[in-house]
Amino acid sequence: MTRGMESKHVLVLGAGFGGLTFCQTFNHPAARVTLVDRQNHHLFQPLLYQVATAGLSAPEIAQPIRSILSDRPNVTVLLDTVVDFNLAAKRVFLAKSALDYDYLVLALGGVTSYFGHPEWEQFAPGLKSLDDALHIRRDILIAFERAENETDPATRDRLMTMVVVGGGPTGVELAGAFAELARHVLKSDFRRIDPAQARIILIEAAPRILAHLPADLSARAQRQLESMGVEVRTNTRVKDITRSRVELEHGQVLDAENIIWAAGVSASPLTQKLGVDLDRAGRVKVNPDLSLPGHPEVFAIGDMALVLDGEGKPVPGVSPAAMQMARHVARIIVEELDLGPGQAERKPFQYWDKGTMATIGRSAAVAKIGRLEFNGFPAWVAWLFVHLIFLIGFRNKLAVLLQWAYSYVAYKRGARIVTGLSEEAKRTAGTSSAGDSNA
Repeated sequence: MTRGMESKHVLVLGAGFGGLTFCQTFNHPAARVTLVDRQNHHLFQPLLYQVATAGLSAPEIAQPIRSILSDRPNVTVLLDTVVDFNLAAKRVFLAKSALDYDYLVLALGGVTSYFGHPEWEQFAPGLKSLDDALHIRRDILIAFERAENETDPATRDRLMTMVVVGGGPTGVELAGAFAELARHVLKSDFRRIDPAQARIILIEAAPRILAHLPADLSARAQRQLESMGVEVRTNTRVKDITRSRVELEHGQVLDAENIIWAAGVSASPLTQKLGVDLDRAGRVKVNPDLSLPGHPEVFAIGDMALVLDGEGKPVPGVSPAAMQMARHVARIIVEELDLGPGQAERKPFQYWDKGTMATIGRSAAVAKIGRLEFNGFPAWVAWLFVHLIFLIGFRNKLAVLLQWAYSYVAYKRGARIVTGLSEEAKRTAGTSSAGDSNA
């Protein structure tokens, strides 16, 4: 059905928290929805670090988009890639086709930002997708396998060193999980090396980690990390990254087989094709109602939108914010379809901050909910409860709960299978083709 017929076409780009929530919330008899994503699954990104550190397997934090929206007959799901826009003609160009729309909801998310150093990506992968997580997990586990076969002490030390760049929630969670993996999970698996001697170094350019939290919570988080054996280095900037090597601004060089980048996020590069004002991170400067200036039928939500809260500060790029934006846009479009274009009052978006939290390790977390600040086991339980609530699908919740319960009691992580190795990597790791999946 093309634009101009009675049924209005709402086109949604991206099936992250924002796009998926819109499709689940929006429902109007005079409209049909098309959801486009380059992946066939919705990913629960807050738990990606658990896949990267062998705590969970990939299917436990992802669900097929078509399965999630199977009870929404008015939603058509397309597996395709967005290529370009013609906002004046109300048309979006995909890799395989082009689609016209009456309303467009942009929920394309963000990408890892290397702050002007894209060449670092090949040496320090970010964590934004399942592929990223599986790549990191494979490299970490293979490094220990290689260390078991290594006779040179310096090379063995490098193989057992991990550097995480960025002291935000992702960096803190990765560093804590790596420490648990090395000191508790792998400690009895090897005979020639002691995984507990592995070095995990967390680098943060700011004066403290978790800078979005109050200073006392940041300090507690750092103490908890350090008690787990993580070396936390604040006020430390990275000058250069090459293969297995991090050069710091003051001249020190860190030799590490695995370097993980968790220091920055920017909006999808596709925002540059919209022809509207962007901020330094590539986010769209939207109107108070989340629409694009000059294009009231186009909305941007989630990580790709610069939205200011009541105090004039940017709304954080977190999943609850994206979901709230999606519901706000859905209400606007429903009201306009009921009353007609220009007849409905477009209220400005108001962000409700439900709090923030970050897990550090087993029974360790920090949380701020309203004026309430707490850490340790109570914060960890709250973190666990909140993340289970937001997981899509009962099967996922049950699988994650059982896996976490098992890991907590036995200090075991079952997702330690390594696959997808090249022949060269197999030789380097000392494994045969037949033994690849058992590494």
